Amino acid sequence: MSDVIRAELARVAAALGADGLEFVLERPREAGHGDLATNLAMVIAKAQKANPRRIAERIIQELKLSPSVVAKTEIAGPGFINFWLARDQLSRLATAILAAGPDYGKHAFGAGRRINVEFVSANPTGPLHVGHGRGAALGDAIASLFEWTGHQVTREFYVNDAGVQIDRLAQSLWAKVEQELDRKAEIPEGGYHGEYLKDLAKEFLAQYPGAGEFEYNDAITKCRQFSLIALRLEQQKLLQDFGIRFEKWTHEQALYDEGKVDRALAVLAEKGLTYEKDGALWLRTTDFGDDKDRVLRKSDRSFTYLVPDIAYHIDKHERGFDQVIDVWGADHHGYVPRMRSVLKALGYADDFFDVALVQLVKVMKGGEEVKMSKRSGEFVTLRDLIEDVGVDAARYFFLMRKGDAQCVFDVDLAKSQTDENPIFYVQMAHARLSGIFRTAERDPDSVTGEFDLQGLRAPEDLELLKKLGAFPEVVEKAARDREPHRITVYLHELATTVHGWYHRTRTVGEAPKVEQARLLLGRAARIVLANGLTLLGLSAPDRM
Repeated sequence: MSDVIRAELARVAAALGADGLEFVLERPREAGHGDLATNLAMVIAKAQKANPRRIAERIIQELKLSPSVVAKTEIAGPGFINFWLARDQLSRLATAILAAGPDYGKHAFGAGRRINVEFVSANPTGPLHVGHGRGAALGDAIASLFEWTGHQVTREFYVNDAGVQIDRLAQSLWAKVEQELDRKAEIPEGGYHGEYLKDLAKEFLAQYPGAGEFEYNDAITKCRQFSLIALRLEQQKLLQDFGIRFEKWTHEQALYDEGKVDRALAVLAEKGLTYEKDGALWLRTTDFGDDKDRVLRKSDRSFTYLVPDIAYHIDKHERGFDQVIDVWGADHHGYVPRMRSVLKALGYADDFFDVALVQLVKVMKGGEEVKMSKRSGEFVTLRDLIEDVGVDAARYFFLMRKGDAQCVFDVDLAKSQTDENPIFYVQMAHARLSGIFRTAERDPDSVTGEFDLQGLRAPEDLELLKKLGAFPEVVEKAARDREPHRITVYLHELATTVHGWYHRTRTVGEAPKVEQARLLLGRAARIVLANGLTLLGLSAPDRM
């Protein structure tokens, strides 16, 4: 229905000399303003310096929409045009939802496009904390949105297993091992102090009972290898428990070992993008919008972290991705234009690279903030959180706000079984709908047939049906803007509508025609709730 109306509006716009102008057709916030509304008149009026209400009148005169599609059209406010859909169309909507089932809400606008979503990518230096959890939920939801809109998606984790932080991890672990051997040893400056290292030291000694005889360099090498494997496996297990899957794990060290870093430097040199100055190798990023040129290789011959990052993104490009989305911490905000300028210098398309920024998480419990500091060991691990509140609550709470907005995670609220808990409220709506079918002693999938809206006179019936019809548009908008929080907002609004319909109407025991129609409507609502929850990696329980 939206596509039919949008196409007709585009035709009228062209007839009025405004072909190609972008306009919005969407569901109004207030039910009294119709089922769909457009700003086309105001867009044309601005371009033609005309009165928007008069333009709106001309649009309505030109529109050729069948009464079987649109029952009423009205001008509102400064020039909005509101549409009320015909009841027959709403009946067809319910039938379409029931026919599509788990595929309702999916699009194909991304068909043929290959997308890489790289997220979490934590240093393997300790347990994942709640900030990593938010990045995991956001990245996975973005990937799901792309999948729901027809894209071919690869989820990827970049393992930062090269560099100074790994050296410090190995040195810190060896100090803990020596302490376990009752030797005097101190964690090096800038090292790691978490309790997890004590456990890791015990595991190391179990594998190497003769560790006390190791030479220092050999000990550090073994600690490095042991800690990287152990901590990476723990991260993988935790992410799996959190419902996150990755198709590919790329190791930073492999970029060096496989010659990809050297090759990247060669590519940059071939394009004339590098130069030597003061004993260092520089990249001419100012030619492509950066505020200053960047050092690639320092005068001591060591590489900056920009070098493997460039090699990594060249590798992604060579793997054939049309677009790569990196989920980074908000503290990397200044790094985004730098990487853009590098990829622009390499000749990549402007839309090849994009970044979704994610803010840290403030965890509240008992009305007080839980402090976190990874190196001191006083931090809230993702494992702690999901064991406390559950996977569904953790993922939903992480996704309720835009990734670059502050996230305050109220543990007490997430554990509560009340309507104030957003995830409980949404899942309870699905459980209540399931309860209707238990009362009717019917399996939801067994309720089939044509949907007849004529027998349903309660305003809540129409309100629920119209809300269900908005789901595909919400999915498309969320995917295009990479904003999964739009799905949580929609689910909460739909749950509110479902709860209102559940309390104000009756299904079982009504006249057969009404009961059948409401069972079909309830099944459609159950499908949409389940689809929205599934898209976000959440469960849709039948009982609460």
